[in-house]
Amino acid sequence: MVSNQSLESSSPQHAPSIGIPALVVSGFLGAGKTTLIRNLLQDAQACGYRMAVVSNEFGALGIDKALFGQWEDAHYVELEGGCVCCQLSDELLTTLHDLWKLHKPDRIIVETSGVALPFETLVTFWREPITQWAGEALAVVVVNAEQLAEGRDIKGTAEQQISSADLLVVNKIDLVTKKTIQRLELMLEDMAPGTPILRSVNGQVDPAILFPPQHAGVGRSTGRKESDASPSLHELFEAEEIVIENGIARDTLMRQLQQLTSLRVKGVVRTSEGLRLVQGVGSRIQLVSPPSDLPENLIGRIVVIRRI
Repeated sequence: MVSNQSLESSSPQHAPSIGIPALVVSGFLGAGKTTLIRNLLQDAQACGYRMAVVSNEFGALGIDKALFGQWEDAHYVELEGGCVCCQLSDELLTTLHDLWKLHKPDRIIVETSGVALPFETLVTFWREPITQWAGEALAVVVVNAEQLAEGRDIKGTAEQQISSADLLVVNKIDLVTKKTIQRLELMLEDMAPGTPILRSVNGQVDPAILFPPQHAGVGRSTGRKESDASPSLHELFEAEEIVIENGIARDTLMRQLQQLTSLRVKGVVRTSEGLRLVQGVGSRIQLVSPPSDLPENLIGRIVVIRRI
């Protein structure tokens, strides 16, 4: 049985943890990756979250560091001399673990170079010792709507990036027509079936979609009012908490979650097979074993984020 509850806000410093969430942000040069990350940093500062950013952007020459350095409670590291998805994968592993030991961030972002494949970078979060503290890791690929409409940079690596994404952000939609946006979304759906697609102007994406709250007591309410949204985006989102009965069968739970037509789902449920951490992006939903020290008040509660 599923029941609804409203979301409430609280300080992140008092939030129980089911692992530190991470984003791997990819996309070709000019897509708007850095702008998106700066927006996320600004939101994190406003909400009191500590953020760590590891950048591997090719040819950055320290520019990104200067852009990111203005934010308090943000720790920034540049990795140079190769790609984090291959040559620097071990260095990325060490860097991430050092950041966790030294700063205990609430959220982590890895910005890859324009030629990197997000999935191969995402694998780092499944390696020891990162698995000891990392939570859900999400591959986000940013696409330049204008470039895509002109047929630029959509073959080879870019196509592989898109097809391996957990979530796609079509950025700079203000530079193309509404009809073109619809055509581009159909193109992306064909390249990455079932992958959620978000529209964006100036890298603006609701942070609650990329870093969803763990339960009703974590973070601010994710429901967006029309006045809060950029008028050019025309996308509104809402979040609600649902309560799942103890002992639910795995198949029944999966069926109920699939029927929610959500962008993101996250929570912990006591199924007939034991405790399971629920993590989902679009139609992709995973049930995995949660940390052993999970607070009891998290169990049976799932946060759902969907378009209005």
